[in-house]
Amino acid sequence: MDFLGQQLSIPTVMFLLLALGLALSFEFVNGFHDTANAVATVIYTHSLKPIYAVVWSGCWNLIGVLTSSGGIAFSVVALLPVELVIHVGSAAGFAMVFALLISAIIWNVGTWYFGLPASSSHTLIGAIMGVGLANSMMSKGHVFGEGVNWAKASEVGMSLLFSPIVGFTCAALLLLLCKALIKRPDLYRAPEGKTPPPLWIRGLLMLTCTGVSFAHGSNDGQKGMGLIMLILIGIVPATYAVNLNTSQASVEEISQSAVAITAQMGHHSPGTALAGLQTSDELSNYLKTTGVSSDLTFAAIKNKCFEISQQIEGRKSFTEMSIDQRRALRTDLYLVSESLGKLVKQHKLDPDETKEAAALKSRMDKVTKFIPTWVKVAVAMALGLGTMIGWKRIVVTVGEKIGKTHLTYAQGASAELVAMCTIMAADVYNLPVSTTHVLSSGVAGTMAANRSGLQMETLRNLLLAWVLTLPVSVLLGAGIFAFGLNVVLRLGLK
Repeated sequence: MDFLGQQLSIPTVMFLLLALGLALSFEFVNGFHDTANAVATVIYTHSLKPIYAVVWSGCWNLIGVLTSSGGIAFSVVALLPVELVIHVGSAAGFAMVFALLISAIIWNVGTWYFGLPASSSHTLIGAIMGVGLANSMMSKGHVFGEGVNWAKASEVGMSLLFSPIVGFTCAALLLLLCKALIKRPDLYRAPEGKTPPPLWIRGLLMLTCTGVSFAHGSNDGQKGMGLIMLILIGIVPATYAVNLNTSQASVEEISQSAVAITAQMGHHSPGTALAGLQTSDELSNYLKTTGVSSDLTFAAIKNKCFEISQQIEGRKSFTEMSIDQRRALRTDLYLVSESLGKLVKQHKLDPDETKEAAALKSRMDKVTKFIPTWVKVAVAMALGLGTMIGWKRIVVTVGEKIGKTHLTYAQGASAELVAMCTIMAADVYNLPVSTTHVLSSGVAGTMAANRSGLQMETLRNLLLAWVLTLPVSVLLGAGIFAFGLNVVLRLGLK
């Protein structure tokens, strides 16, 4: 049957729908698990009734997802083992996607059940590391641990580590600054009964709630997008292996740039020859954490760039290529783009070459790293619905159980303003951060600055959940991947 522009068997369509359903379920859980943080302050200060708050937050999550760049989606994907990304349609690729989604959903639902605002970002990244470790252990000729992009993992890990510190410190300082500059006693009072605050305070809290919801959608929503694109690329390569909307001018630019890079790489590898699968294997090995550049690396990039220019020369559109050609082109573009990026970061090229390599990488990324509008809409709807349905457990923890006194208007606004700014700053650098960590830490920071006292039992539980998230997710990801790979191999998939 024809499905998403490609002839698929009914079992394959069912498999695709199951995978997409799991990916959207992950975002649904993310909605009621993480986005609840955004509505906690407006609900507990009685600025908005719960039903209005969650609908409002859900709508702004949707807008955040729809306006996102997609950079974070592929930043998360970059953590995955190279061989699984370029062969995502294989048995191991499918086992990888299911392991990531199932392990993340299990931990998120478990922590939500106990009302613990743990990090969905942390969970997904832990699962990715688990898959990488299991893949390196189960694959012949691999060194244990080399399947994990440790450089990218450390970069993401630092953002997840420092974001709670930033949340706590900046929210505390902002509250103290407000007290020094804004002499309005009603801003620093706890709500009395269910009476809503003055109109200007309600406006301020709604603004910060809106900002956090928008920022959450633009950051966290992208993680599900990246996984959905992996599923589509693996099962429906005819439509999603490369961006079929790429203009003729862009196709010509890539072809011309590839020819220029072919000549430049030839200067770095005179007399070095590679043939057949050696080229792809060399670049795959170079992209591993332990990979180092050599004459063979430059020769491999030269060969791939020449092949790419030959594949697309004279073509007006990628629609002129067959399914197998599109799949092969995507693999070549991905390997060359990531390899050029690594060479640039390692300063292996001279200034002119660096400029040309960066330009070619950018053009290639637009072809392989794209998010269709319908994927954004589906993720946005899943996030928004999740926010509207399961918000209460996390809201109670944030609003009542972190500090010993009721959240004041100024505390809520300070925590949310810092969370909003932190997440938006992370968006600029394509770094996935945890809304949960930033906002919960911000609330704790305002309680400390206000000398309201902290409920140490809650903080211990939060810290325990945060500390356990990574190792538990690693174990879940590795275990489910190993189990899933054995299942799909027994079913005859390769």
